[in-house]
Amino acid sequence: MTDKFKNIPVEEDTRILTSVEAKIEDYDVVYQKWHWDGITAESVIFFNDDVADLTEEQIKHEVALCTALVKEDSQLTFKKGDKYTFVNFNFITD
Repeated sequence: MTDKFKNIPVEEDTRILTSVEAKIEDYDVVYQKWHWDGITAESVIFFNDDVADLTEEQIKHEVALCTALVKEDSQLTFKKGDKYTFVNFNFITD
């Protein structure tokens, strides 16, 4: 894993099922599938410095239209932290 993604925060009680480095267009990202409190979902994680010039909608657009990951009826959530921006999708409840 590249240095910029070595400290991705994981919330307590969250189990990471899959974590893979990838690229979306020219952006380095990490794709994760995770499980927390009866919810399984997926995330694409960007390094904030890489997407500093993009809006929330532009980042969601990159994930939704430039990957085959997001299911057609999936809601996308967005969270910008200190170092990383998370776009979460494909939520399934147990």
